Amino acid sequence: MWKGNSPGGNQGVAMEEELGGQGNWGLEDAPGLLAMASLPIMSTWPLPLVSSAFTLLLGALTSLFLWYCYYLGSQDLQALAAGSQAGGVRGGPGGCSEVGRPSPGCSGEPGEGPRAEGLVSRRLRAYARRYSWAGMGRVRRAAQGGPGPGGGPGVLGIQRPGLLFLPNLPSVPFVPRDAQRHDVELLESSFPAILRDFGAVSWDFSGTTPLPRGWSPPLAPGCYQLLLYQAGRCQPNNCRRCPGAYRALRGLRSFMSANSFGNAGFSVLLPGARLEGRCGPTNARVRCHLGLKIPLGCELVVGGEPQCWAEGHCLLVDDSFLHTVAHNGSPEDGPRVVFIVDLWHPNVAGAERQALDFVFAPDP
Repeated sequence: MWKGNSPGGNQGVAMEEELGGQGNWGLEDAPGLLAMASLPIMSTWPLPLVSSAFTLLLGALTSLFLWYCYYLGSQDLQALAAGSQAGGVRGGPGGCSEVGRPSPGCSGEPGEGPRAEGLVSRRLRAYARRYSWAGMGRVRRAAQGGPGPGGGPGVLGIQRPGLLFLPNLPSVPFVPRDAQRHDVELLESSFPAILRDFGAVSWDFSGTTPLPRGWSPPLAPGCYQLLLYQAGRCQPNNCRRCPGAYRALRGLRSFMSANSFGNAGFSVLLPGARLEGRCGPTNARVRCHLGLKIPLGCELVVGGEPQCWAEGHCLLVDDSFLHTVAHNGSPEDGPRVVFIVDLWHPNVAGAERQALDFVFAPDP
């Protein structure tokens, strides 16, 4: 005989009373027993109380998430403000051999040295807090180690990027065309349009008249340039004057258009002009030269390897190597003209490009 003296004893008494106060039950009582056993042993919480508790929990989680977002944003602003006070990474083209104004000797960015390295590290940490450290191993070592492997000179002392050395990138002075096949073929197919654009903005380059609109002051005697992009920033007036070249730039896949290392424009070298050995700011880019007008006697030496341009064809150069440019022709030969575009090194991964675009974003 079963009595209701267990933790559910009250239910047992109720069941006994409902079944007629019997102390002994048979098979005919099974349905009633099953129905009573299914009753809850403990009373449930009132629904309004459960709803209020859930609302409070959701509100607390939302407040915590908003605070975390504010914290990340304030840290980013502090890092950028500290970088600006330290001198910053300027929007200058940074040690370009022809496109951009080089620094003396081995060219680099303004702010080069410990202050610039500290700013790169701070901006990289701000990027990682906002996104992730995933895939950032090489960029992190580059930010901590300074230019060159281990912070020292590059390959055999002839590769000395002035600001950022990304480790474990294949390093050759002249990069194979197949490494950037799409962009090379697009630029070469745009050769007639780009050449027409140059004819529309060209002048006599005598140096005796004021510089025409859009042309930059000479980098060195006999070296002129007109930039469509300078240090990652579009130059709208020049782009409007050169629609064919601008259209080609917009179709490129690897153009560094949102990075202070990225430049694009016309480079003119007059007969007798020479740019002595210098290095670019980083090995993370490849500089593409499209020959437009190439007289005899023009030469480009990169990492000790001589090479020459050809009209209508692209030459891919790693300008982090020590390089020299010269026009040894006669005045009757006319200027050497190339269209130069900065592309990403083909072995820089997508996540690394995104991080470097954040770290070296153009100045506003």
